[in-house]
Amino acid sequence: MIYETKAEWNDAAHKRVVLFGMSGLGKTRISSILRDGGWFHYSVDYRIGTRYMGEAIADNFKREAMKVPLLRELLLTDSVRIASNITFDNLAPLSTYLGKPGDPAQGGLPFDEYRRRQAQHREAEIAALIDTPHFVDRALDLYGYRNFVCDSGGSICEVVNPESRADPVLSVLSRHLLLVWIEGSEAHTADLIRRFDRAPKPMYYRPEFLLEAWNAYLSESGRMPGAVDPDAFVRWTYARALAHRQPRYAAMAANWGLKVAADDVARVQTPEDFGALIGEALDKRASRAA
Repeated sequence: MIYETKAEWNDAAHKRVVLFGMSGLGKTRISSILRDGGWFHYSVDYRIGTRYMGEAIADNFKREAMKVPLLRELLLTDSVRIASNITFDNLAPLSTYLGKPGDPAQGGLPFDEYRRRQAQHREAEIAALIDTPHFVDRALDLYGYRNFVCDSGGSICEVVNPESRADPVLSVLSRHLLLVWIEGSEAHTADLIRRFDRAPKPMYYRPEFLLEAWNAYLSESGRMPGAVDPDAFVRWTYARALAHRQPRYAAMAANWGLKVAADDVARVQTPEDFGALIGEALDKRASRAA
């Protein structure tokens, strides 16, 4: 790790961290607090949705617009522009493009198309994560930001191998930033599941996990692929996905960084609070290692 002790962290002229963990536990909230306190905020999902999948997202909007005669005529004569308005706080264009598999009449995608978009996301997420050191340098050289936070997506653990010391993504990140896992409790997991059940959203899955889950759901539900309720499938899959991700997050923290409790993160109100929390976590890790 680039900071091994509390003293190294406190004395560092440049503080650089990657926040990772389940979506909904505070990564973006903390990143916003740090940004307001003078840190550079790099959002991996924003980078995915603009640099790497922006064209595919916009083309999908245009494809739908071409089905409307008035919009078709305006598009063919370059009379209107259709573009994604993705922001750090509104990633809906990206999640809408990623979609959910199932019955087209219920907004679902054919499974092969869904898998194609999943593969696009995987490639984009890896590229956006590997871009992080470039933005560390860019933030300092262009704008003078000495401190940097990478706000990663919840699926970071799906595109790395935390058990491999040669993992290309984690190797790059760990050379430049401190990886910090925001660890949720069982109560947090239960709350996330309840929230997801109320408003199911698209998400990325490892290919092997997705295929296994899809086949299991078809077998259990007795549905044909084209008759699957997209929301029902992602609801059924969500808790399984969280359970699948938990040990991967834990291995990332154990082998490449450290962890902080989500409850402690929730109490952070200032960059100074965050700095103190990281210092304490480094002390705890050093004590365990001794």
